[in-house]
Amino acid sequence: MTQPMHLPNTLLLTERGDLAELMVAGIQRYLLRATEASVERHQRHWHRDTKTPAAYAKSVEDNRQRLAKIIGAQDPRSIPELSYLADRPVAHGRNYEIHAVRWRTFERLDAEGLLLEPKRKARAQIIAIPDTDQTPESLAGLEKGHNNAFAARLAQSGCRVLIPVITDRACTHSGLEGVRMSNQPHREFIYRAAFELGRHLIGFEIQKVLAAIDGFSSGPIGVIGYGEGGLLALYAAALDQRIEATAVSGYFRNRQTLWREPIYRNAFGLLEEFGDAEIASLIAPRHLIIESCPQPTIDGPPTASPDRTGAAPGRIITPSSDQVTAEFRRAQDLTGKQGDKFALVDSPTPCGESFLQAFLRTIGIHRLQSPSHTAHRLRDLPDAHERRKRQFRQLVDHTQDLLVQAEFKRHDFWAKADARNTETWAKTSRRYRLHLYNEVIGRLPGLKMAASPRSRLICREKKYLSYEVVLDVYRDVFAYGILLLPKNIKKGERRPVVVCQHGLEGRPQDVADANNETPAYHRYACRLADLGYIVFAPQNPYIGEDNFRRLQRLANPLKLSLFSFITRQHQRILQWLSSLAQVDAQRIAFYGLSYGGKTAMRVPALLEKYCLSICSADYNEWIWKNASARHKYSYLLTGEYEMPEFDLGNTFNYAEMSWLICPRPFMVERGHHDGVAPDEWVAYEYARTYRRYVELGLADKSEIEFFDGPHTIHGEGTFRFLRHHLGWPKKHKK
Repeated sequence: MTQPMHLPNTLLLTERGDLAELMVAGIQRYLLRATEASVERHQRHWHRDTKTPAAYAKSVEDNRQRLAKIIGAQDPRSIPELSYLADRPVAHGRNYEIHAVRWRTFERLDAEGLLLEPKRKARAQIIAIPDTDQTPESLAGLEKGHNNAFAARLAQSGCRVLIPVITDRACTHSGLEGVRMSNQPHREFIYRAAFELGRHLIGFEIQKVLAAIDGFSSGPIGVIGYGEGGLLALYAAALDQRIEATAVSGYFRNRQTLWREPIYRNAFGLLEEFGDAEIASLIAPRHLIIESCPQPTIDGPPTASPDRTGAAPGRIITPSSDQVTAEFRRAQDLTGKQGDKFALVDSPTPCGESFLQAFLRTIGIHRLQSPSHTAHRLRDLPDAHERRKRQFRQLVDHTQDLLVQAEFKRHDFWAKADARNTETWAKTSRRYRLHLYNEVIGRLPGLKMAASPRSRLICREKKYLSYEVVLDVYRDVFAYGILLLPKNIKKGERRPVVVCQHGLEGRPQDVADANNETPAYHRYACRLADLGYIVFAPQNPYIGEDNFRRLQRLANPLKLSLFSFITRQHQRILQWLSSLAQVDAQRIAFYGLSYGGKTAMRVPALLEKYCLSICSADYNEWIWKNASARHKYSYLLTGEYEMPEFDLGNTFNYAEMSWLICPRPFMVERGHHDGVAPDEWVAYEYARTYRRYVELGLADKSEIEFFDGPHTIHGEGTFRFLRHHLGWPKKHKK
């Protein structure tokens, strides 16, 4: 009998070309549209009352708190403590002295820099923040060849000026000595670990600024910054109303291209509520001066070499004056009369005369001193290299302290889950499922578009037929995979399904092509089809190296992730599979390897229509895997810059994800020689999974199989697990 070229109730699939490539490109188009549309969505998060300054400040306070959370400015600061590093100044100017100083931010985390102290009573307290590749000495006029000594100009004008060190863009210390080094900028290396733990380098550095303000005693307070320092000045003033005047040079613009900028500027959910105009609106009714000028030009991370790779791409270019002006006018429109103290200055060079004069006027100083008077050294200046190394190490150590604390944070986070029985567990774990979906993964709109299934027959094997299948999800977004349909299904019979998920850079053919024997997959989808299971092997969009990682960069500022799309794709797949006459919708299982194992931890945790899940070659102590700076297995040392998930560390490790699969069956498949993580990590984390199943009287529904092998499908214990819980094959050879 001739087989039809497509499945019943589907159209003939006619799409040509690389469907995986088309999938990634389609998701990118979706995200680009969503990014452009995000500006219009901002306002649903705001309820500004512009009648009075007090009413305005109160009306935006919730927004201020949400911004603090987005940038991870969460840790309580230490009691103010500014220390002079010597009993004498390192230099002096015409009417001020320059001291090397240090001040405490958090326990075991200091800030360092220079303090320009007037010899007379200071007229204002100013924090001058350099760009990342500038030193405090350059802003103080102590380095030859640096003409942008705006901190010295402010000190000459009677201000007490503090210049902090901020983390630079070099990669000297990024990595783990003796194991693997990276070309990640120091900023990226810290960002990656911090992001997983609900923090951000931006938040750390702003906390250093605010810790300094905590110690200020009198006088108006202002912040001024250039480049990355401009970013920090803008955000610091948005968060702290003690700052009376703010000057931002070389940073302000629209942020619809944030995904193209260095990854250490990436903030989860930022663009859903904030552009630069919205952040500026948190400064109203206080003074804000924006300077449109050349920004630092960053063409990418430090150049890769054979022994230093893994950095994320990212560039900084100067926007046009029109772009800066448009965003500034938008800030004025948002604030109304409460933005009357905003001003825009256009300068050919950073921190120009008009910009500095405008800033000083906001704090009651009407004369900017001439730049002719230079500072003179009195002793050796601080070793800038050692100081930066010290600051970098402290920030890394702080993330590692947070990593240790994360286990206890997760325990507190899960305190409201009730494991007395399966009923109380189902009821109380729902809020955690919603949190994982809404706050970590990111939830896309519901599926309103018709699936419009298309299929085509691609192979006839002895026991089954293979079909390529495409299902629409959203405009430009589709699900694609290979369906293996056994030939011996009787009319009216309904079989269980196993969804077999490939890993990173994989394709459905890797698992579902009888002629494609791969070291990791061993045609396991075909083997299951030979046993009589219906099998579906989806294409997931983690393919194409930077092409798919770019999707994560686009998604994160929209409070989305790659798994936002993957979850909706699987929801569509489940809907379609359940509609097939041959399928038992109550017996659809998931089995994924490697990155497919990563999917096995997340998608079935969110989509309860998967009746069980098997995680192969991925399950481990996931938070250490992503955030540890001290283990050779860490993703901090690799090019997988899309791996961190914001604040996952304080909410969900793999055990907690498996608890959301419970009471459904769950299994781990683990080769002793799998380089993903050591056995000890896997065993420790799985013990927490199994304990939950035992507590609920479900010990027979979870297991782990260790086998003597590498990163691969083993297919023995897992096949028994499927047979036991899916009741198929009904008869089998012992």
